[in-house]
Amino acid sequence: MFTGLIEALCAVEDFEPRGKGARLVLARPEFSADRRPWEPEMGESIAVSGCCLTLTELEEGARPVFDLTAETLARTWFSSVRPGVLVNLERSLTLSDRLGGHLVSGHVDGLGHLLARADVGDGGAVYTFEVSPGFERYLIEKGSVSIDGISLTVVEPKERHFDVALIPETLERTNLGPAEVGQAFHLEADAIGKWVERLVSPHG
Repeated sequence: MFTGLIEALCAVEDFEPRGKGARLVLARPEFSADRRPWEPEMGESIAVSGCCLTLTELEEGARPVFDLTAETLARTWFSSVRPGVLVNLERSLTLSDRLGGHLVSGHVDGLGHLLARADVGDGGAVYTFEVSPGFERYLIEKGSVSIDGISLTVVEPKERHFDVALIPETLERTNLGPAEVGQAFHLEADAIGKWVERLVSPHG
């Protein structure tokens, strides 16, 4: 499990297709002094832009390597990734961690595309996203949503569109800062909403 609070921003160094899957290599993450040090263990789970991946190897310089399955490539934007693209990283929770965002599983529910970005004059911005068909049922005013692994609050949802308000800290620490209109992002709906839907659907 994750919280949606990004620990590091780093670049993709290599993406190598392998059969129906692929191998993803990232630059060594740089964590700030107030975060846990980068002490990776083989097999641990790391959310890479909101997608839970297993660390399978460390290349020279402690660069993390992940194997991507055909299922992962089909559900994410990783199939079109290229060297230099920035990804958000978060390591899995420990029982002593604070839950500062919301519960995030790292399972991508769909893709969203950035429709517009507007500066608000204080260093922050409002971004408008369009979600993939079917995801809109999870959009509720002031509800939680994970965008590329970032815990954010839904603002003014309307059909398949919604806004998020971003503070300067979020723009600086995540890949939403350099985001371009039209760019795709991983979406994960609030787990509580998905469980409620599953439990009540047979009786609806």
